[in-house]
Amino acid sequence: MTRVLSQTLRHLLLAIGGIFMLAPLVIMLASAFTPTGDILEGRYLARPTLENFSIVAESVPIWHYYLNSILVCLGTFIVQLVVCIPAAYAMARLQFAGRQLGLWLLSMLILVPFQVIAIPIYLMFRAAGLVDSLAALILPFAGSAFAIFLLRQFFLGLPSSMFDAAKLDGANTWAVLTQLVIPSSRPAILSLGIFTVTAAWNAYFWPSFVLTSDASATIPFGVVTFINSEAVTAYGPQMAMATLSVLPLLIAFLFAQRQFMRGLVLNGQAG
Repeated sequence: MTRVLSQTLRHLLLAIGGIFMLAPLVIMLASAFTPTGDILEGRYLARPTLENFSIVAESVPIWHYYLNSILVCLGTFIVQLVVCIPAAYAMARLQFAGRQLGLWLLSMLILVPFQVIAIPIYLMFRAAGLVDSLAALILPFAGSAFAIFLLRQFFLGLPSSMFDAAKLDGANTWAVLTQLVIPSSRPAILSLGIFTVTAAWNAYFWPSFVLTSDASATIPFGVVTFINSEAVTAYGPQMAMATLSVLPLLIAFLFAQRQFMRGLVLNGQAG
């Protein structure tokens, strides 16, 4: 009886938590299809309309924002793979002088907020002439400490017998990395991809530093620009713009959620 009561209470708390988390999303979606006048009167979806989306399409270059966001997400993920996979493998499987110091510094870097180093990075990019460019949105996150640590924890969980067999066959470090480690780490790489793409897609703080025009503007930058250009009470178009900004992420997560959860479980086991 006590167990049943405990499970019932647990599910009730989870349900309440789920309602609180989903309520803003439901309100946003309902408002996106409701005229602003009806929203102010609390009559959501009383007269469903697509006019809010038409206003957004006419007011901002939404497809241009989409393209820039996609390029930034893909570019950030690719450069992280190029930089972080070898670094994580070295931290996990290679023995070299200063390895422990590197691990300590890596752990410390994870705790440092990006806002602390944003101004020095901006000054370097301005000196290099990269301000207001897609490169400025990608390159600062190439050597992500979080990405290195995430991949390192997964690499530590790979069976040692696999590496011993590769050494007996005469495989060098590059062959082990490309032919064994990377193919065996697809769940972790996919999990990293979801974290990276989500962060890059939703980022606004750093773009607000380095972007000065719409040429390289991403979705969050476009959302803020649109909201600032509209009346404060134009809630319908604002919610339509917000819906368009999160829709690609929701669709992508629905397709990748199984691999994402598997990657989280395996990373937890590796830790």
